[in-house]
Amino acid sequence: MSVRRVVPNIVTGTGDGTGDASAAMRANAAFYGLLGLDEVMNQGWIMTLASPSHPTAQVSIMTADRTGPVTPDLSVEVEDVDAVYAAVVRSGAEIVYGPADEEWGVRRFFVRDPNGRVINVLSHG
Repeated sequence: MSVRRVVPNIVTGTGDGTGDASAAMRANAAFYGLLGLDEVMNQGWIMTLASPSHPTAQVSIMTADRTGPVTPDLSVEVEDVDAVYAAVVRSGAEIVYGPADEEWGVRRFFVRDPNGRVINVLSHG
């Protein structure tokens, strides 16, 4: 099983308390920009920032997961999500969500790790 990238997911508030996440997203983009990360994806509820020189060095900022029951702590992109899902199910680990084909082009599932953290395991279509 091949891992393509591992991305921490940082939960953010709405920034100004109005329910609009754009202020929080802008603040995070500005802060992580100081560390050399550029915005590479923004869907309003999730934004990914990456290193221009090492594009798999990433961090995602999330207000809440749009379709999952919880906001995952970490995302792991794998080559074959279905093979990983089968291995995780055989292990007896708790599946929290999925597998699901999401409208933004990923197939994914959530699993709880031994520490209680929720891991978003995904492949791009």
